[in-house]
Amino acid sequence: MSCYQKPNTNLWTGRQSDDQLYLHEKIKCIDLDNSSLQLTTKKTYTILGYECDEGVKRNKGRIGTAEGPNAIRKMLASLSNHFTDHIEILDVGNIVCKAGNLEETQNETSHYITSLLHHKTLPIILGGGHDLAYAHYNGIKKEFPNKTIGIINLDAHFDLRQKTDKGNSGTPFYQIAQESDNFNYLCLGIQKASNNRILYETANELGVQYLENTEFTISNKDQVIALIKDFIASVDYIYLTIDIDGFSSAFAPGVSAPSPLGFSTDIALKSIQYICESNKLISVDLVELNPKYDIDNCTGKLAARLVYNIMNWS
Repeated sequence: MSCYQKPNTNLWTGRQSDDQLYLHEKIKCIDLDNSSLQLTTKKTYTILGYECDEGVKRNKGRIGTAEGPNAIRKMLASLSNHFTDHIEILDVGNIVCKAGNLEETQNETSHYITSLLHHKTLPIILGGGHDLAYAHYNGIKKEFPNKTIGIINLDAHFDLRQKTDKGNSGTPFYQIAQESDNFNYLCLGIQKASNNRILYETANELGVQYLENTEFTISNKDQVIALIKDFIASVDYIYLTIDIDGFSSAFAPGVSAPSPLGFSTDIALKSIQYICESNKLISVDLVELNPKYDIDNCTGKLAARLVYNIMNWS
């Protein structure tokens, strides 16, 4: 049973112009079941949704993240288009979790991410729970089996819980570590109150590099950028994953696990810009937006602006 769902063109609406002044007028929707991606000399971004909150449910979180991908698209649609004709932005639809089958959903997601990378696009995957990371990393490794992939995670949580039965939104990086010969993981924004002692011990045993939220601040920008710079230099490619619940709930109330003491947008944007401009970024995802708990769409708008900036900077 296929988990793939073609893009919904009705999500890309807004003001009309005769000169592609708005992003919804530039976006091209591609049904991957009936159309193949074409290799092009243009810089191409492909937006793929991961409609899945089964991992959050298994992790005893607040479900609703499956609605995240389309919520972000709606907030992206009305943004002004400053991208040139040399930039192509494609919406290639969603992978939908059916009957709680997280594993099948992850397998299919990996397959599509590998294909997007093979066609020389920069995938931007919209979650969904952070269990997406396990699928995302595997998709990257299938395309680049002989390359060293560095994972940079902006997040309040390590997501290094040991998998006892089935994976969930708290286990993806532990699963990756157990299946990797070379695990390279940098976590920015970790909250001590949200990660127990065992998780810290696991992180240290696995050689995880991290900054806690008290250090991941704009006043500490030089140390943050130095750490990111050294990490990027040690790997071939970067996979960037942004958990929206890492932000302070002042900016992001609509998430699976909100926190008033999360990081601010200023240091997050500085870090993301530096990563994008490194020329090593090959794939991105944003996870844990939960529209059910959003206020005036501000979390969805934050996620949309992050996508917008990533496309502008990379």
